Amino acid sequence: QVQLVESGGGLVQPGGSLRLSCAASGSIFSIYTMGWYRQAPGNQRELVARITNSGSTNYADSVKGRFFISGDNAKNTVYLQMNRLKPEDTAVYYCKLLTTYGSDYWGQGTQVTVSS
Repeated sequence: QVQLVESGGGLVQPGGSLRLSCAASGSIFSIYTMGWYRQAPGNQRELVARITNSGSTNYADSVKGRFFISGDNAKNTVYLQMNRLKPEDTAVYYCKLLTTYGSDYWGQGTQVTVSS
């Protein structure tokens, strides 16, 4: 079994920054990607950013240039640095791990609220 524990969410003013962390533990074999998704009320869950085991990254157009994903393979941890936050970034942010065997695991989610 794999557990993902997210941290770092909270309330921030527009233009501010937050850093999310997601630590994976348990029976981890062959991580392919780790990434962040978000879901705002009334919206579908959407990809924010992800990173592969080789370090390749991709981002949603709405966050390019503002959000940056990075990983620490030794710690099985992925980070999301979020800068110049906007009210429309408000959502529950979920961490996802995908293995090379096609199994996926989700964290419990962390709330990010951007408001003055």
